Amino acid sequence: MGIFNKIKNILGKKEDSDKEIIKYEEGLAKTRREFVSELNGLSKKYKNINADYFEELENILIMADIGVNTVMKFVDKLKKRVKEEKINSPDNLKEIIVDELFIMYAENGVVSNKINYNKNGPTIILFIGVNGVGKTTSIGKIANKMKNDGKKVLLVAGDTFRAGAIEQLEEWGIKTGIDVVANNSKDPSAVIYDGIVKAQKENYEVVLVDTAGRLQNKVNLMNELAKINNVIKKLINDAPHETMLVIDATTGQNGISQAKEFSKVTDITGIVLTKLDGTAKGGIVLAIKEETDIPVKFVGLGEKMDEIETFDIEKYIYGLFKDL
Repeated sequence: MGIFNKIKNILGKKEDSDKEIIKYEEGLAKTRREFVSELNGLSKKYKNINADYFEELENILIMADIGVNTVMKFVDKLKKRVKEEKINSPDNLKEIIVDELFIMYAENGVVSNKINYNKNGPTIILFIGVNGVGKTTSIGKIANKMKNDGKKVLLVAGDTFRAGAIEQLEEWGIKTGIDVVANNSKDPSAVIYDGIVKAQKENYEVVLVDTAGRLQNKVNLMNELAKINNVIKKLINDAPHETMLVIDATTGQNGISQAKEFSKVTDITGIVLTKLDGTAKGGIVLAIKEETDIPVKFVGLGEKMDEIETFDIEKYIYGLFKDL
């Protein structure tokens, strides 16, 4: 029995009682409808695996936003397995395709979705990203999730640039019953400094820091990010403990270029992938890992407050391929 069949057997039995599995299933419905129907169609079209089959398979994978370079390497691995194991039937290859996609994400051990919590004082989590990716909304949802997990959470309104950004975070504070630190300073470093000092004095466990949406090619904004990091380190020398890059799944391969550019100026420890439910190209998760080696830590699977989940590769694979 292959990896996917094992996952399907285990999670399929839990589906009625596990809300997370249902959210993955519903959130990945658009991708699953297109991706799985294309794979099934391929198996019906070809009786034997040949060069034309692999060419069409490449196109299907690229259309799911797995990325050209990743797809080429992936298909080369498949061709090798087909030859070594003398696989002739496209139907038999379908499960191997899913297994290999799982292995591609899991290899080299980069599957950790755990937050690096600070054992000696508040955990500082910095959120960065370009404009319009849903950064502030994601912060509010993650804050709510952490509060429900029993953490004492503080929000810091470090986006002093965008009109309405502070008010938006304060609204999330009201919705979730979580304190927000904000002031009239135009210097985000000053606001963040105040927030961390408050967290240290009042024993907050987690501090989620919003920052201005910045284009990765804007040098001054990127320099500001370096300044923010320096201010944080003066107060807690091993902070930020997490730097989360927020990427909009609907932007596809552009999200990969954002991750690469931001990585040049700061250490990114995790990806928050928003709007995964709004795209038919959910393969972006696999491309991010392969192209950047940065783990996806949270995925947005809907608009409701509780529709953000800690990323789970098994539930993702199940949600993507359960109809296969």
